Amino acid sequence: MDIFEDPNSQCDRLKSPSYLELTVSIIILIGLFISYLPQHYRIISRGTSEGISPYFVLLGTTSATSGFANILTVAPSRAAISCCQELDTFECAAGLLGVAQLGLQWVCFAFILVLFLVFFRYSLTSIPEDESSEEPPSWRTAVMVACLCLLHGLIVIILTGVFSIALPRQLDLWANMLGVMGAVLAAIQYLPQIWTTYHLKHVGSLSIPMMCIQTPGGLLFAGSLFARLGWAGWSTWFIYVMTAFMQGSLLFMGVYFEMAARRQEGQTGGHTHSAPHSPVQRTHPGRPPTYRTYSEGWERGLPGPFTGHPERYAETEEDLEDIQDREERAIARESQPLLRPGGIGNPYKNYDSTRH
Repeated sequence: MDIFEDPNSQCDRLKSPSYLELTVSIIILIGLFISYLPQHYRIISRGTSEGISPYFVLLGTTSATSGFANILTVAPSRAAISCCQELDTFECAAGLLGVAQLGLQWVCFAFILVLFLVFFRYSLTSIPEDESSEEPPSWRTAVMVACLCLLHGLIVIILTGVFSIALPRQLDLWANMLGVMGAVLAAIQYLPQIWTTYHLKHVGSLSIPMMCIQTPGGLLFAGSLFARLGWAGWSTWFIYVMTAFMQGSLLFMGVYFEMAARRQEGQTGGHTHSAPHSPVQRTHPGRPPTYRTYSEGWERGLPGPFTGHPERYAETEEDLEDIQDREERAIARESQPLLRPGGIGNPYKNYDSTRH
């Protein structure tokens, strides 16, 4: 679409939309929504945002905000919005599908920001120490990210209002500035996440299915915007070309680490770092495995305290006495009655249920 095209001809063009372009735009709109669902679900299901860089969230949210503001202010979109007065509901909706796509993307990424804050529980996760060479981000960093995203959004809204009301002739310049800002933020958006994933050696709460959908979808999305806005809207669709290539790099790294982890898990018989092998070779055929975290006696292959049948684990009289001694020491240390064997009360006392 030519930037100097007559508004009336633009309205005439919107009155006869391309059904192929309309179909592709609707598919992209639905696919965009579906692509973010795996990421939302993964954070909620894991109960933590571990593995997601706070700076990735910051740059992604501000980039989405700039992109949404950009498509609202570029000349083709302003013309389509003004033409809605002359168009019926279907034609107007078809002409504004590009705006709807970027608006939906902004909502979906803003929801990732919300989930990142709600499930910011790095301290409650069990991350092997050898998988991280640096300290996890603090809650103060997460709050700073939220404040910067809110501040950026307010500044964009205020300046867009100033240019629209007081400086309408400079609105195209502001729209291109928003596009360039969004493109720069999108270009560096995945750098902190690539750095975080590389050092963690796993994706954490980052969703691989989301990236599998969005990497090719980003290129398709950029092509749809190019067909709708033309070269005049270069600052809008160029963002998604850059994002697709950066996201593809992160996807390749994430898949590589996941495949390496599965190969290692297969070689170690399904054990992970959180459940290491006992160094004691189990020779007793009826002895149950003890897949658990470290406790006293672990290095000898013995179970934890409060074992129902310690004789099944003890290969010698010494092992059986050791298990019983550890249980006695654990009972003596226990200060929470509910956690003692038998529930509430003295573990040595025999409570008669018939007495009142």
